[in-house]
Amino acid sequence: MAQVNIGDSRVIESREVSDGVTIRRRRESPDGKRFTTYERIEKPNLAVIKKNGTRTLFDREKLSIAVKRSVGKFFDSEVEVEEMIDEIEDGVYALGENEVTSKQIGDKVLDELVRRNEVAYVRFASVYQDFKTLDDFVKILEQRKQANEQKKAA
Repeated sequence: MAQVNIGDSRVIESREVSDGVTIRRRRESPDGKRFTTYERIEKPNLAVIKKNGTRTLFDREKLSIAVKRSVGKFFDSEVEVEEMIDEIEDGVYALGENEVTSKQIGDKVLDELVRRNEVAYVRFASVYQDFKTLDDFVKILEQRKQANEQKKAA
């Protein structure tokens, strides 16, 4: 197969692929041959500052594992969970910082979970906020109950 200089080609059509980070382009070379290229949007490196002060690169897979562990079987599909992880990741990058704390990431997870599934929210919060006693669970359940009552009253 002959190599074509992409810079010499013209774009005929561009479409975003369903994953939201890949662009499919149909191109035409100067000699009239058509071909397809795929471009992936590259996100910048993002450092995560952990509780102990160490830094590590943001890892979507680690985020995914933590979220999936907390949500268990409380969601209808894997697609719904992946959409939620996409929202969390987008929220973290939307902070516009080169470094974020693990607390900021955990807060984004809690924000998404509280909107989507309160039981998964409580499960994640129990680990994230390091619950030690039953009173910790009672406290968060009372907070959720009050929030729901305020929502109904509004």
